[in-house]
Amino acid sequence: MELFLHVYLFLVGAVLGSFYNVVGLRVAKGMSIVKPRSHCTNCGQTLTWKELFPVLSYLFLKGRCRHCRKSVSPKYPLFELATACLFTISPLMVGWSKELLVALVFLSLLVIITVSDLETMLIPDKILLFFLVLLVILRFIEPLTPWWDSLVGAGFGFILFLALAIVSKGGMGGGDIKLMGVIGFVLGFQGTILTIFLSSFIGAVFGIAAVVMKKAKRKNPIPFGPFLAIGAILSYFYHEAMFDWYINVFMFGGVIWGLS
Repeated sequence: MELFLHVYLFLVGAVLGSFYNVVGLRVAKGMSIVKPRSHCTNCGQTLTWKELFPVLSYLFLKGRCRHCRKSVSPKYPLFELATACLFTISPLMVGWSKELLVALVFLSLLVIITVSDLETMLIPDKILLFFLVLLVILRFIEPLTPWWDSLVGAGFGFILFLALAIVSKGGMGGGDIKLMGVIGFVLGFQGTILTIFLSSFIGAVFGIAAVVMKKAKRKNPIPFGPFLAIGAILSYFYHEAMFDWYINVFMFGGVIWGLS
């Protein structure tokens, strides 16, 4: 039975991942997520149901449009597969509990804003507000302990990123600031701190690697939303283990330092 549920979540995640691609690409551009129907961005041909199977259609068509043979971006199947995998592992991380609903909604938000930020460098307020309402309701049903930890996390994340934006004179986007507030509400204070650390570290490594490989210029802006999403996912699933490791390592290091 449990295997069936995991397979079900994988399939649902793949289908929703396809939809999240549409949402992430269209909302930031002010387009409807319903019309026009999914189509090839090169020739404009409307896609049939045979071309809309998550991941499989991309593989069967060898990554090309069936009509004009133009290459299709691998980002589409990548996000479909990523959403499917995240949905599948969620019960393993949080259990078959009310927290699973929080996890699935939270992961859905992070996938959508990643698609949007990578494509348009924007994290739309409409998306953030929609998911904030859902997450507030779910956190009311399944609150953190203590319950006010959500408020502390949201306030800390929002204010810190707002301060960074002011100090850097626009170096931090408004969408990142609001997203950090939503992330903080879901994760609480401890998870927010870990998210900021992880996303900053991963972003710095990526930025340095991109410059070294001459994939990006130093002055070119890099969307920070995807790094926040990765940091938030790691923090959501592993923050207790990471903090325990951190405390153990540094307490042990402190004891050794005091004995030396």
